[in-house]
Amino acid sequence: MIKTILKNTLKKIDLNKYESKVKNIHNMIHNKTGAGNEFLGWTDWPTNYDKSEYAKMKTISTEIKGMVKDIVVIGIGGSYLGSRAAIEMVNGLHAEETHNIYYAGHTLSSTYTYQLLKKLENKKFAIVVISKSGTTTEPAIAFRLFKDLLSKNLGKDKVNLNKYIVAITDKSKGALKKQAVENNYQTFTINDDIGGRYSVLTPVGIFIMMLANINTDLVLEGAQLAMKDTNNDDVMKNEAYKYAVARDSLLKDYNFKSEMFVAYEIQMQLIAEWWKQLFGESEGKNGQGLLPTSAIFSTDLHSLGQFIQDGTKNVMFETIVKIKKTPHDLSIAKDELDLEGLNYLTKFSLHEINNVALEGVLEAHTKDGLVPNIVLEMDTMDSKMFGYLSYWFMKSCAMSSYLLEINPFNQPGVEVYKQRMFKLLGKK
Repeated sequence: MIKTILKNTLKKIDLNKYESKVKNIHNMIHNKTGAGNEFLGWTDWPTNYDKSEYAKMKTISTEIKGMVKDIVVIGIGGSYLGSRAAIEMVNGLHAEETHNIYYAGHTLSSTYTYQLLKKLENKKFAIVVISKSGTTTEPAIAFRLFKDLLSKNLGKDKVNLNKYIVAITDKSKGALKKQAVENNYQTFTINDDIGGRYSVLTPVGIFIMMLANINTDLVLEGAQLAMKDTNNDDVMKNEAYKYAVARDSLLKDYNFKSEMFVAYEIQMQLIAEWWKQLFGESEGKNGQGLLPTSAIFSTDLHSLGQFIQDGTKNVMFETIVKIKKTPHDLSIAKDELDLEGLNYLTKFSLHEINNVALEGVLEAHTKDGLVPNIVLEMDTMDSKMFGYLSYWFMKSCAMSSYLLEINPFNQPGVEVYKQRMFKLLGKK
């Protein structure tokens, strides 16, 4: 369902050179012997997920959708990016949804938080709070604020506050788990062996997708197919490993410092944000890794396109996502006067024009701009495809990180800003 095309990299990517390394790392991933191996639970999750918990999530999500129209998802990083990426990719940006899903706890912006609180004044809404510890600053603040508002909005019914709150957290410990037990909130589990940015196929992402009416059975089916397709130690046949190796070669052999993830479908914008966290937080350690950036074309061709084409060279390469078939397409009608001169386009559908734009930009950026390009060709943008691509990228990221000889599953740099912030705030 994803094909890695390397004919436009401009540089020789010697896959043969990586054969033994890839085999060793593949075995290291599946035997769980590498750095951070205690967080490799995601590798077999698509088949080993808790079936009874999954059934319970379906039941609770249906109950919540029957109670309220508005749902606030509270979380930061991997606790919200994956589900939001899935919802936008699969449902689109202007879908006729029966429920409104809002996000909080991913920012400390007082204006954003104030406006969302005002929007929900005097309304019954549900809260899904996602945090392993319950003490992460951004979601902890948001949970307190929105829980207080919900209690106020419920009035005399606030004795049933617990029915409107779901906590996705640690199985047995942490501040949020303690709150959930004391207040009788419904809970689902964040497994100890799966880190936040690798958690999209767990209750962290799946439960929110259910609330958005995404077919999660198909999501898991796609992930199972990716699990099967990437369980192969041959870099010539494993498309996810081929992508990891190409990135590694452009970094180490040719000194490129940044990778720009480019999509031609605007509903893939949050996929790019999820991808940036996955690779940035996994690889950016010990002075290593590619800086992950992103753009949406053709929109950003009218801004960043100038720099990519004519700006500083040997800094960045592009990874282009090409969608073969979209859920919806449009034709362009002929106009008798043709004042805009568009009648020549009427033989194409809008998606065909978009893909011709992709090919034209690819040629311009490689042949004239001398910017290497990797093309990832995907079948479509449905539930099954999301499950496939999320697992596929996680597997590729693990390979890519281990090629750098670093732990893909920790984030020591993230803790530094927290320590500085807590000190300035006077936290004991």
